[in-house]
Amino acid sequence: MPNRKTHLGEAELEIMQILWSTRQPQTAREILAQLQGKRPWALSTLMTALARLGEKGFVSCDRSTRTNLYTPKVSARAYQAQAGKSFLQRLYGGSLPSLVASLYNSQAIGKEDLEELKAYLNALEGGEKDA
Repeated sequence: MPNRKTHLGEAELEIMQILWSTRQPQTAREILAQLQGKRPWALSTLMTALARLGEKGFVSCDRSTRTNLYTPKVSARAYQAQAGKSFLQRLYGGSLPSLVASLYNSQAIGKEDLEELKAYLNALEGGEKDA
């Protein structure tokens, strides 16, 4: 995992989501095609973003072929865990109940979501690893 303090900006996250969803190395042009409608970028702008992702430790570039192939070095699950932990700590002092209360009070989640969360927690207590 990259440095704990390393996070992805919005555009970087969009690039990573493309790489995570395709599950195979992608060329810059393939990534650019999938960004159509989201980002009006030139290829050079994307190349700069990919280089920055490489420097941050999120992407590797295979230069052994005629076309550079980009692959994620960090899984979506690993990044989500790190970013979620960081978010919870920064905004709620590490308190999950405070986060849930905030989401519920702002109506971002409802009673059905709370029931789903209860079922998930009960499954975890019951020993299910990937509930």
